[in-house]
Amino acid sequence: MRQFWILIISVFLINSSCKDRDDELNGIQIRVKNVSSINYDTIQVGDDGMVHENIGPGSYSDYLIYDSAYRYAYIAINSADETYVLQPIDFVGETPLPLGFYTYEIGLDTESNVTLNFVID
Repeated sequence: MRQFWILIISVFLINSSCKDRDDELNGIQIRVKNVSSINYDTIQVGDDGMVHENIGPGSYSDYLIYDSAYRYAYIAINSADETYVLQPIDFVGETPLPLGFYTYEIGLDTESNVTLNFVID
């Protein structure tokens, strides 16, 4: 009988200690990865209030929680005295993202155009 209770307690402790970030999912969470060679002072992704700050080359921002988002978005990068913009035309035919964790890998091509690669985390 004692072994039975030890087994039950062990299973309970193991189960309660297993936790992943999906357990804390409360929205569409998006972060930015800087895949360029310059520092991004700010990156606006979507609406005005959704700003990721001070992201160095190869670095990630923290996740921000979005009410709705798509595989691509309006992007405005401020770096030093330069501003780079990616302006989608529309989202017609696009499906909103489900709740989850996502990364927008944002860079600049050789002509200083903003590039965006969508990643599901």
